[in-house]
Amino acid sequence: MTAVAKEPSDTPETAEEEPIKQRKNGLYPGVSDELADNMKSGWADTELRDLQPIPQAAKTAARRAALSARFPGERLVIPAGNLKTRSNDTEYAFRASVEYAYLTGGRPDESADGVLVLEPKGEGHEATVYLLPRSNRENGEFWLDGQGELWVGRRHSLTEAEQLYGIPASDVRELAGALREATGPVRVVRGYDAGIEAALTDKVTAERDEELRVFLSEARLVKDEFEIGELQKAVDSTVRGFEDVVKVLDKAEATSERYIEGTFFLRARVEGNDVGYGTIAAAGPHACTLHWVRNDGPVRSGDLLLLDAGVETHTYYTADVTRTLPINGRFSEIQRKIYDAVYEAQEAGIAAVRPGAKYRDFHDAAQRVLAEKLVEWGLVEGPVERVLELGLQRRWTLHGTGHMLGMDVHDCAAARTETYVDGVLEPGMCLTVEPGLYFQADDLTVPEEYRGIGVRIEDDILVTEDGNRNLSAALPRRADEVEAWMASLKG
Repeated sequence: MTAVAKEPSDTPETAEEEPIKQRKNGLYPGVSDELADNMKSGWADTELRDLQPIPQAAKTAARRAALSARFPGERLVIPAGNLKTRSNDTEYAFRASVEYAYLTGGRPDESADGVLVLEPKGEGHEATVYLLPRSNRENGEFWLDGQGELWVGRRHSLTEAEQLYGIPASDVRELAGALREATGPVRVVRGYDAGIEAALTDKVTAERDEELRVFLSEARLVKDEFEIGELQKAVDSTVRGFEDVVKVLDKAEATSERYIEGTFFLRARVEGNDVGYGTIAAAGPHACTLHWVRNDGPVRSGDLLLLDAGVETHTYYTADVTRTLPINGRFSEIQRKIYDAVYEAQEAGIAAVRPGAKYRDFHDAAQRVLAEKLVEWGLVEGPVERVLELGLQRRWTLHGTGHMLGMDVHDCAAARTETYVDGVLEPGMCLTVEPGLYFQADDLTVPEEYRGIGVRIEDDILVTEDGNRNLSAALPRRADEVEAWMASLKG
């Protein structure tokens, strides 16, 4: 990677003066006045005109209207967040806060430092999105600053941003000062922009800010048509990523689980923004570790591969799908026995997903099936009601059977218990159903043939008006269908 030109400097009087001040202080060796003057001119006009609004512009406007109605008369501040250092002078790829992205549709590649502000006006609010404008060519920022256009690429101008998002846009470098002078009640989404929070430190309270965060989390529980379409797009790409993996299992056997991770990542980057979370490519006994993301173990014929992965779209919606696959294409007798039990539990869980049902119903249905199997196999003493009451099945089932899905893989996490886990399912909600059985390699309470086998099957389920729709149904689930599908892909 080419070294970035920007060097440490004294804090400039204004952001616009920074590159000039650094040059005058001798902090850019080899940059003469003549070169600096030459770099100011001779550039074509690249302003984009007649841009069309982003596809979700009407939806984001409706979301802002709902937010405005909930907090009348209050200034609302929703930061996108800042770049985070990965190592020395390199940063992690930027991902805007879900609250900001949900309300603006802001693109990942240009939202760093962005802030949405809803100012009270009349009976409602006036929204402004504060962004970094295009790199300044007069002061040399575009080629001397490490985040300048010649280093990291072109940003939209503020005028272009207004056309795309349907929101007036202003220079974010002016915002902190304006917020310090602001009067009246203010709320901010915390945890993303320390500078913005510092400007509001004497105007906000943790309790009031948490109410804002909770509202925005609960607002995402029911997805609109655009969001459902994005989730389906993410799932469809994920299905193709799973197909990619099956086709190269022989290469993974020759290397490691990382070949599987890398293969899926290629699909995610080609068709989406990224993976929605760290890919779990767990072969053999690693499948018994719920969040195995080291992915550095061997891939062996005769073992199972638990692949838990999801593509994230450019609008941040992610799939979350798991399949447990026989690496050689055929389940052994004991593998199929355990797999079929998990499949039966998942079927029961999916059947319980419908409007008006309690959120916990699908978990309870799946856990009951797994408890029945564990009693039937003699691994735990019945009756089943006793097992469920004491939670004894959890030694091998370990986790909840699902979660809400959306812009976060574990979406709506700040929602109140009464509206989420103790709530009722509604059309437009999207959740995972993912039961599993995990027999640790060192578990002496189960027969030796069980040890080291982990199975999870996970699908993304949309609650519809009359039941549910499996968004990931294109991936086979039944054991014989999985074998036939793998055989067809391997040729």
